[in-house]
Amino acid sequence: MNLLGIANVTLPSIEYMTASITGAGMMGSMDVPFMGMVNSMKMSLKFLTMTQAATKLIAPKKHQLDIRVAEENWNVEQAEVGTWADKFVVICQPRSMSPGQVAPFSAADVSGEFEVYYYAAYRQGINLWEIDKRNMKCVIDGVDYMAGIRKALGK
Repeated sequence: MNLLGIANVTLPSIEYMTASITGAGMMGSMDVPFMGMVNSMKMSLKFLTMTQAATKLIAPKKHQLDIRVAEENWNVEQAEVGTWADKFVVICQPRSMSPGQVAPFSAADVSGEFEVYYYAAYRQGINLWEIDKRNMKCVIDGVDYMAGIRKALGK
């Protein structure tokens, strides 16, 4: 495992594709989400400075990143503080990279935006979701909402 650095990460939003429906029997129009069909997902990373390892993320190819988080939590019932081990796995490609600014006694604030093709989240080792756009998977809480569509298409 290569450590690229410590970063502020804006994780991708999960937004479903919609179709606008209007017609008789409806009060106006409504946007109806397509089951399991996810729009473009974008992620941004922000580093204090351009490290040699983080520079590799500029390469115009796919990158698989493991984003690890130690999240402090409060157990209300037992009145104890604990830590959740969160992990986010993404496969992405760079959309843009900004080397930031150069100023005396200041962080450079290097940032990059990435297009995400695969996005999975885990808490304490339990899979919360897995979205794999290239393999038509949308698994939320153990339910694969694209399984029926893959089956109908013979995949």
